[in-house]
Amino acid sequence: MARILLTGMSGAGKTSVLEGLGRRGHPIVDTDYDGWELPGALWDEARMAQLLETHPTIAVSGTAQNQGRFYDRFEQVVYLYAPLDVLLARVRSRTNNPYGRTTEQQAEIAEYVETVEPLIRRSATVELDATRPLPELIDAAEALLLG
Repeated sequence: MARILLTGMSGAGKTSVLEGLGRRGHPIVDTDYDGWELPGALWDEARMAQLLETHPTIAVSGTAQNQGRFYDRFEQVVYLYAPLDVLLARVRSRTNNPYGRTTEQQAEIAEYVETVEPLIRRSATVELDATRPLPELIDAAEALLLG
């Protein structure tokens, strides 16, 4: 059993993979909701530290400026990769999160692909092609979670 972080750009499928793991009975936390992220795109560090100390098996999803401070507490940092055109198509059509629908937000996503994506990609332990069918991505993430 392991702790895994699912990370990547908006629209990569982090929430979809996480929800799939949850439906399979695994403990999950989506840091986009329930107060995990503080202003400035930062995780609540005390809360995250406590979560990881008390859960030897858990899947966490999100992308935050301070996520790297927790990499040593995850057995796997899983980067979900999708090309920019796929990311933008997904954020335009998703119904579970309003971020990415405006032109300004889409420009922000494109900027993050240029500036943030290389940093995350370089520090990930595993990269998954997020254009693969969702059930395959969930299977791959579950295999990592089960160790």
